[in-house]
Parts: sequence; structure tokens; C-alpha cells
Amino acid sequence: MNTKERIFHSVLFEAIALIFVISAALVFTDAGAKSATALGLGLSLIAMFWNYAYNLGFDHIFGHNRIERTLKMRLGHGLGFELGMLAVTLPFMMWVLQLDFGTVFMMNIGVVIFFLIYAIAFNWFYDLVRARIVSRQSTDTVIS
Repeated sequence: MNTKERIFHSVLFEAIALIFVISAALVFTDAGAKSATALGLGLSLIAMFWNYAYNLGFDHIFGHNRIERTLKMRLGHGLGFELGMLAVTLPFMMWVLQLDFGTVFMMNIGVVIFFLIYAIAFNWFYDLVRARIVSRQSTDTVIS
């Protein structure tokens, strides 16, 4: 993926994720709409920067052929990403939600589990759609 596509991928992932994060913050915490939105936007910004750097490094180490990645590799990819996010987001969530470490840690474990599943599903679907688009574009180029 080039830089433009990596940015598109990250923004699309985070736009969908924002809906889940803000909704969950409103349902599972006493945070008001402002705090829930600030939390969601802050986490999304952190995640977008981390997503770009992490995936760039992951592709460099494991190759750019994303469609041939196994479920095991996708699980490792998602888990590594989420563990990195956990380390960075704990202090931010504690500050925004005004909650103690233990409470935020337990909440974040739930978030990590959700996002691990979401990230694997999103990336797998994205890779399949991307492969079809790239294949169609190369077929169209050959026909032209």
C-alpha cells in the first residue's frame, strides 16, 4: 500500500470505530456526550498514528502480500497492535474518564478484545475488496 492508501485505510477504520467507541463510552460509563466524544476522537487520533507506523513496520518485516496472510499471522498482527495501543491509551483514558488505573485497565481489556476482533475482520475484508479492485484494474489495463 502506498501512503495515500494507508491514510485512507486508517481513516475508514477509525471512522467506523468511532461509532462503536462513543456509543460504548456513553453506555458503559458516566461520561457525558462531550467526554465520550473527546475520548473517541483522542483514541482515534492515537490509533491512526500508531496504525500507520505499526503497519508500515509490520509490512516491512513480513512482506507486502497481505492477501496471503494466515489467520495466525492476522491474530499476531492484531494482538501486537492492540498491546501497543493499550500501553499508550491507558493514561489518556484515566485522564478523560477520571477513573483509577484498575478500572480503566479492565475497560481497556474489553476494548482490546473488541478491537482485536474488529481489526482482524476489517482488515481481512479490506484486503479481499482491495485484491478484487486491483485485479479488476489490472484486467482493465490489459484490455485497454
